[in-house]
Amino acid sequence: MLNWQEFEDLRVIKKLKTVISNWWNAEVVFIDDKGDLKNLDRANMPVFKNKIFNMIMKSPRGFDLLQEFTRNAIMSNKANKEVTLKWDEAGLFTYISPIHIEGNLSGAAVSTAFFTEDTKEKDKEKLYKTLRDLGYTTKDIDTGLVNTQVILNEQLNYFRELVELVASEIETLNEEISSRENKIIQLNKELGTRYRYENMIGKSAIMQEMYNLLDKIKHSASTVLVQGENGTGKELIAKAIHYSSPRKDKIFVVQNCSAFNDNLLESELFGHVKGSFTGAVKDKKGLFEIANGGTFFLDEIGDMTLSMQVKMLRILQEGTFIPVGSTEPRKVDVRIIAATNRNLKEMIAKGEFREDLYYRINVINIAVPPLRERTEDIPLLAEYFIEKNHKETGLPKKKLSKKLLAKLMEYQWPGNIRELENEIERLIVLAGDEPLIEADQLSIRMNSDNKTTTTSTTVGGIAGGGSGIKYAGKLKDAIEALEKDLISEGLKNNGWNKSKLAKSLGISRANLISKVEKYGLDKRKIAR
Repeated sequence: MLNWQEFEDLRVIKKLKTVISNWWNAEVVFIDDKGDLKNLDRANMPVFKNKIFNMIMKSPRGFDLLQEFTRNAIMSNKANKEVTLKWDEAGLFTYISPIHIEGNLSGAAVSTAFFTEDTKEKDKEKLYKTLRDLGYTTKDIDTGLVNTQVILNEQLNYFRELVELVASEIETLNEEISSRENKIIQLNKELGTRYRYENMIGKSAIMQEMYNLLDKIKHSASTVLVQGENGTGKELIAKAIHYSSPRKDKIFVVQNCSAFNDNLLESELFGHVKGSFTGAVKDKKGLFEIANGGTFFLDEIGDMTLSMQVKMLRILQEGTFIPVGSTEPRKVDVRIIAATNRNLKEMIAKGEFREDLYYRINVINIAVPPLRERTEDIPLLAEYFIEKNHKETGLPKKKLSKKLLAKLMEYQWPGNIRELENEIERLIVLAGDEPLIEADQLSIRMNSDNKTTTTSTTVGGIAGGGSGIKYAGKLKDAIEALEKDLISEGLKNNGWNKSKLAKSLGISRANLISKVEKYGLDKRKIAR
């Protein structure tokens, strides 16, 4: 069953409807495979720009007239192909572009409330009479007729192409949603040990490479440097290394190097002896001594001061340290895993990080990819967090809508996996008793972030960028500007795959390449 409201909200549909309305003052509505009008509520009818159409739709009888017309068009099989029909009872013309899903007629995009050069005086008289029967005054009708445009024969092809684009975009979107849903189902089936490493989840190629590296180093005692943005799961990787190693039965110790100043951090790491400073009322073991035989995870090592870096270098080189206030060195056997979200090479160049310490901790380097570079893992991670919440709370398991999942995969995730987990938890709470979580429940920042991808283009006197765009200038320039915008956006959404985009646009690859060259959209040229 098609989600007609989802199609109505599609940005490109809004843009196409705006062009049709601005140039020809025609309205576009949708009907299903039975001819029933979609997304129109008798009790809460929107205001239409076309005054005649607005008058018709505001009247219960007028709504029924259009409904009868569209149902007859479907029943008579006239709507199974692109066709211009005269809406006899209203004296108006209507263009119908069918929507086929999996080879079957599923509905149509209907553009109506316009005249053509074939419109006769008797058609206008019929419209006048119909509006009088609906209860409108002569003044209201005259005002509406002035507002109603005649589409010239030379413009009909442009008009029809735009209405057909509306139908085509719905067909393409539905195909993409179905494909994505099938892929998600398949991914969920595969969500097992094959796509997991300890508690990490990811099917993407970049994660598979990291799993292979973790397999290679699990029997090693070498120092590891884990680099990645905040929220990418660096501690999770450190735990995976430890619990897959021969030290897995020993202790795993964690310390964030940015949590304390130098004096406190030194005491935490190396311990102190009684009386070494005010408050040192007894001897205290440091974390290195506690971690003896196991693994010590030093998070945010890039925040460590130069003086502390010197002490770290000693323990890495010699395996010894001296507690605060003591003069006797102590020896430990600890595997070090360090992590940072900072660029240590840049810090070395600025004199903020010791080069010798860098090479000591960077024996094995693991670069953790940000979530925006592994978007195919988002459905897996989302499902994992939903399942986790279900088990922890015992509440019925939720499901994400297709539109919401699409938005999750479009978002840039500055907070990475941690942010995704928090968002999923928030969505589950806000959904209440509803089993399906909808996209309108997403955080404001996420909807705002998705909207920032909307571009603004000015070509040949046409300014574009969302449903509020305004057009001026020649019709040919407006059509070309819209075409350029659609191709540009399509290239980005399809990863610059011209074959895939050509198929979705319903044109040949050669034709698409020609248009890409025409509008200067070649990726290599843009990069120069």
